[in-house]
Amino acid sequence: MFGTQAQREVSNGFSPKSLHWMTNLISSSRQNNNSSSSSNNNNNNKRSNLSSTKAQAFLSVKFQDLYGFTVEGNIDDVNVLNEVRERVREQGKVWWALEASKGANWYLRPQISSNTEGITVASLKPSVLADTIALKRLVRKGIPPVLRPKVWLSASGAVKKRSTVPESYYDDLIGAIDGKDTPATRQIDHDLPRTFPCHPWLDTPEGQASLRRVLVGYSFRDSDVGYCQGLNYVAALLLLVMKTEEDAFWMLAVLLENVLVNDCYTDNLSGCHVEQRVFRDMLAKKCPRIAAHLEAMEFDVSLVTTEWFLCLFSKSLPSETTMRVWDVLFNEGANVLFRVALAIFKMKEEELLRAHQIGDVINILQQTTHHMYDPDELLTVAFDRIGSMTTNTIAKQRKKQEPAVLAEIDQRIRRLNSLKVDENQSIPSRSDSL
Repeated sequence: MFGTQAQREVSNGFSPKSLHWMTNLISSSRQNNNSSSSSNNNNNNKRSNLSSTKAQAFLSVKFQDLYGFTVEGNIDDVNVLNEVRERVREQGKVWWALEASKGANWYLRPQISSNTEGITVASLKPSVLADTIALKRLVRKGIPPVLRPKVWLSASGAVKKRSTVPESYYDDLIGAIDGKDTPATRQIDHDLPRTFPCHPWLDTPEGQASLRRVLVGYSFRDSDVGYCQGLNYVAALLLLVMKTEEDAFWMLAVLLENVLVNDCYTDNLSGCHVEQRVFRDMLAKKCPRIAAHLEAMEFDVSLVTTEWFLCLFSKSLPSETTMRVWDVLFNEGANVLFRVALAIFKMKEEELLRAHQIGDVINILQQTTHHMYDPDELLTVAFDRIGSMTTNTIAKQRKKQEPAVLAEIDQRIRRLNSLKVDENQSIPSRSDSL
């Protein structure tokens, strides 16, 4: 049903459901309560009506988001999502207006992306610089879902990366690895059923087969990375957005090879450990009260943030909020991960300072991320309240932390090898037992 492998389309047969029916239901319920209150016109009924209204605010409702995920929230969450959807529609009008004035696909021209390697501001022509600034502002406010695939492909550098190999590269790769069995393929097969279970497409034989091809394909493209748990969630969301396996594959490739720091997903996860150390330093500088409080509790923030960075928030934030973070990630680079992580702590600063149990801290952060339905609020804090955080600053911090991380990994390996030697020496040989 997919045709050629390169053109396999993600047949995610879910259709986004409007949230407005819930708002209407809520309004109708409130009107009924108001009329009941008027007819009885006494204090007891008024108090009863007030209690009923408060109860509705905590009423749990389920609905499906734009990418087919079932979301459970309260009435306030529904209202926030309706407001966000309306802002997305309005933002779409801005993109269409710019297409009319600048020309179709103006944002796909070379050197427009802020994430372009080897390009300095001084080297850009005024017209290109203006377009770069305009695109940056637009992307931070959100890419219309219908434009997201082609903007991501262009802004991230995936189109350029794909142009360096034959057109049949993905087809040939998938054909060559068919039936291959490796530690990576076995781990992928183990993780597929656990990747967003109950999603209307990902949790089907077609969805899992499509995701498997992308993950296995990349594991053979880059044997140093192979496969690392966490990539299954990232690749799954890429499939839902990009619609074709080949596009999702190239987005995964550019993400791991160009956008993110090196060695984030290799066997020893050294790049990920470096990022966690850099983040702890950033938290101490940008949110010193929180950092001091958590340190006094002996709480290691990596207990929470490692998953954020490895899965790029795909398991933590609602999918529509995750897509907004990824919009900026593919256009501006990995710095946005630090900004978003810091923003989450910043937004819950007072609650975190009142917490004195590790479990309470984890619960606050999990509840906050799971109900972060307003990406504009999150990104406003990330870019307006965190302060300066340049690429050079983070690069220097990474360079500073790398030796300590590598020393820790080396020490761990030596310790494991020593334990193996001790175990071997403690096992009697056959000659000893005779």
